[in-house]
Amino acid sequence: MNEELLTIGAFAARSRLSPKALRLYDRLGLLVPALVDEASGYRYYRADQVERARLVALLRQLDMPLARIAEVVGAEGADAAERLAAYWANVEARVAGQRTLAEYLRGRLSGRSSEMYGTFVVETVDVPAQVVITESRHTLADELPVWIPTSLGRLEAAARECGGVTGAPFVVYHAEVSMESDGPAESCVPVADEAAARRWAERAGRARQTGVRVEPATRLAYTRITKAQVAHPQILAAFEAVEQWTAAEGLEMAGPCREIYFADWEAAGAEDPVCDVAFPVR
Repeated sequence: MNEELLTIGAFAARSRLSPKALRLYDRLGLLVPALVDEASGYRYYRADQVERARLVALLRQLDMPLARIAEVVGAEGADAAERLAAYWANVEARVAGQRTLAEYLRGRLSGRSSEMYGTFVVETVDVPAQVVITESRHTLADELPVWIPTSLGRLEAAARECGGVTGAPFVVYHAEVSMESDGPAESCVPVADEAAARRWAERAGRARQTGVRVEPATRLAYTRITKAQVAHPQILAAFEAVEQWTAAEGLEMAGPCREIYFADWEAAGAEDPVCDVAFPVR
């Protein structure tokens, strides 16, 4: 090889990465040396690898996980830019939700109820009885972002043979779902034809704990939240706000809490309302 090679120390100085980081990135296949001396184990890099190394360093400044960095630097041109944009959109959505949570907690810790509830407007609505087809699962909080849209998608597809969808899909939490507790949770889609729904449930069997039932008429206390606020743990503040409001109004909880999804999730922006966090009350 005629091209002059840089020692790991010289390359670290040029790339603004430490030798320790360079050894880690080598093990991960993210930034592999041009040559490793078999006798000494010394690593050598080409000068044209500096640009890639600096890109890795800059992406780390965005707190991007190494696996995502590998995807970005492994892509080319517009594809790499789109991967970065998608990552940053997720960061902004998370920060927007965390900002709401921080405002809520500030009011809660200060004891000022006006601040505590200011973020969330709680109202009530009467919901008529409805037939729902369901899918249940024991799931932890970090699995919900995948399971909820997937299970609701399956149910909405099945609703076509049950007279069609007649209302907003929702998820009921029959027990606590957190990073330590796995529920269960139940996805529900309202449908028009109860008889057809029961035939579907018989055919579907128990592969995904599917079923059909009549959800009784109820009054819901709810607050409307944005797409950013749906993320865990930000959403917990919304649930607590509804619980506190219910107690302050002298009402009683009459069933498990739920999330009602009324908007196109994919089309919604971080600040767009997409979900009602609700409790049945009496």
